Amino acid sequence: MQPTAQRTYRGPVRGMILDWAGTAVDYGAFAPVAVFVRLFEQRGVPITPEDARAGMGLMKKDHLRAILDRPAVAAAWRSVYGAPPAVQHIDELFEQFIPLQMSVVREYAMPIPGLIDAITELRKRGVRIGTTTGYLRAMMDILAPAAAAHGYRPDSIVCPDEVPAGRPAPWMCFQNAMLLGVYPMAALVKVGDTPVDIEEGLNAGMWTVGVTLTGNLLGLTEAEVNALTPSDRAEAHKRIGEQLYAAGAHLVIEGVWDLPRAINEIEARIRRGETPTM
Repeated sequence: MQPTAQRTYRGPVRGMILDWAGTAVDYGAFAPVAVFVRLFEQRGVPITPEDARAGMGLMKKDHLRAILDRPAVAAAWRSVYGAPPAVQHIDELFEQFIPLQMSVVREYAMPIPGLIDAITELRKRGVRIGTTTGYLRAMMDILAPAAAAHGYRPDSIVCPDEVPAGRPAPWMCFQNAMLLGVYPMAALVKVGDTPVDIEEGLNAGMWTVGVTLTGNLLGLTEAEVNALTPSDRAEAHKRIGEQLYAAGAHLVIEGVWDLPRAINEIEARIRRGETPTM
């Protein structure tokens, strides 16, 4: 039996799936950092903001494991408790983390500058907007209405506790595609600020766009980014971009304000016959 011919998608981008913290809201991705630092302080194991950023983008229990896997944190934990953290301790930490994150997440709901204008333009072009996150649904039930009050209302939101596994698994992206009514996956673009965001999109067979200046890998406030000299800003964009390209990003941009241009470039690549898996 002859194999069926493969079809290559040649149409426009019809859907975009954005990460939340560091990509769409919370410039610099500070909400999880503040909570993880506070959580470990309460357990007598101080960690640095850099430690707290390890594993950013993962479902928060996996993020917690990534922090505990850092050599300095693991050594500090052993120093205090005499042994590595057991499953029981991870479960306890996660249970403590949830209310702490829920208590502050509303404060980090401000859309990143340029997001609303970019979304408005893309919607005029027929692009539907979905989202994935490392936050649990209970957290998003607080964050999403707060972001909506500032004008950001995506068409779909999928959380890691609503699918078999969070990032880098593709399930949240697949669920978004169903909710948005968009297929094939080559008609969608995943946008995020971490390597695991990029892996998620690639595993779903999507185009991927990384953002460099507003997210976790740089970890600066909007004011700090705006204070950079042009050369320092360009260097930061290049340095973070290299990490996202190494993860497999098809394109990197400074921030969501550049999304219309990014979509134009991806659509040009589609017209040339390229696919996300090439």
